[in-house]
Amino acid sequence: MRVLMVAAENDRLPNCKVGGVADVIRDIPYALSAQGTAVKVVVPDYGQSNLNRTFVGDIAVPFRQHLETATLWQVEQSDGVTQYVISHSLFSEHQGAIYCSDDHNRPFATDATKFAFFSAAVCEAIEHKMFDELDVLHLHDWHAACVTVLQTFSPRFVYLKQLKTVYTVHNLALQGIRPFGHDESSLEAWFPTLGYNGQQLCDHHHPHCFNPMRSAIYLADKVHVVSPTYSEEVLHNSEPDRGFFGGEGLEHDMQIAKRQGKLVGILNGCEYHENDASHGITLDQYYDLVDCELIQWMAKQPQLLACHYIAHQRLKKWQSQVSHGPLITSVGRLTDQKALLLRQRSSQGIVLDELAQIAADIDARIIILGSGDRNLENLFTQVMSRHENILYLNGYGQNLGDFLYPLGDLFLMPSSFEPCGISQMLAMRAGQPCLVHKVGGLVDTVSHLHNGFSFSGDDLSEQTAELIETFRFALTMYQSNPEQYKQLANNASQARFTWYSSAQQYIEKLYES
Repeated sequence: MRVLMVAAENDRLPNCKVGGVADVIRDIPYALSAQGTAVKVVVPDYGQSNLNRTFVGDIAVPFRQHLETATLWQVEQSDGVTQYVISHSLFSEHQGAIYCSDDHNRPFATDATKFAFFSAAVCEAIEHKMFDELDVLHLHDWHAACVTVLQTFSPRFVYLKQLKTVYTVHNLALQGIRPFGHDESSLEAWFPTLGYNGQQLCDHHHPHCFNPMRSAIYLADKVHVVSPTYSEEVLHNSEPDRGFFGGEGLEHDMQIAKRQGKLVGILNGCEYHENDASHGITLDQYYDLVDCELIQWMAKQPQLLACHYIAHQRLKKWQSQVSHGPLITSVGRLTDQKALLLRQRSSQGIVLDELAQIAADIDARIIILGSGDRNLENLFTQVMSRHENILYLNGYGQNLGDFLYPLGDLFLMPSSFEPCGISQMLAMRAGQPCLVHKVGGLVDTVSHLHNGFSFSGDDLSEQTAELIETFRFALTMYQSNPEQYKQLANNASQARFTWYSSAQQYIEKLYES
């Protein structure tokens, strides 16, 4: 079995990660290789200067009425996996940024053009067998979705049409929707001679627009979502007003995929190492690490940001004062997916204020690491200013996250939806019980009162009330029943969600069936 994985991110390479998809692309190829599958991985070259490149060939790519030249490089080959990047100025012109933020009137415009060209370059490279012989083409998220469109509708491709196509949805909330035409970032601008079936490719809510994710779900041979529970949730329409996020407008397409036997839910995995060096760091050492990181963050801005200043002052105070309570941690992108419940109004201000007050009653501290939505960043900064026991770190550093997992006593992850989630697995691996919302992959990994805590609710009001009460219950157990809490933490550390198991299911349910 010979598989080519196509994605926008790959944490196997330097500076090629934004979200959890990068972790998947880093790990799953090697788990597949260990079971006899030859895997090749290709991502765009965002201008990483320290890649060990071996020239494979130039790729002639018809795009926007021009013949563009991209270059395929092999950058690593080990353990049965070959890593590639494709170079072109479209990928590297944004100073190494993987994703760009466009004006709200033209969402995804820059990225959609970039990834449409990437998809076209991949198709040309496959057709000319620059990756040698292949059996399966495995595409990830909307960034690689145009491959299925060109495979289906372009007469240029003959060999490409023979390949089985698997499409993995990592984040259904981001679909890369662009117009069919009349815009420089549109399907007809990218591929002006392409004949296509608009009914198969259009967005349901905006029929004049091309929806890459919907297209790939419709056209691929198999559709994979990243946990069994999420594969059921996506069959139902989202109801954000009551706090439920399901198919995000594509539930009908998911229902069709399920009826056709195409839809498969397979949980992502996690790497487990017996001797994890991150377990050796002390809290004081972590504070020193944070201090250095905060100074670097402050130095990057021409003006001192309030979030960094307050965090630095808070850190200095914490370093001089010993806390005898538990440490509550949270690591992740700051988006409504992660923080909708935390920002709901409560008697204390917002729910995060109320959690801070409950924690303060037992001398507990809360560290939140993450950046993203500007409004949420400002909101969390304001909460930090109101509570001496909260440290909000507005940024991200790999070490800051990795070292925080084994230091915490309770990991907070009240996501409104979570296709799979990796943070809860990393926290559990480090022996930190998680408090999670009963959705998606969180249901499939965290078992209430066995290896963590979970809550639910039929609407936003019930969900926030349950979150607050479960948080209070968890801290009460930590304080009044330490042996039970210790057993919970031990169960969390013993839980196993291995990539080896995931890879077995990939082969059986996605590639061979």
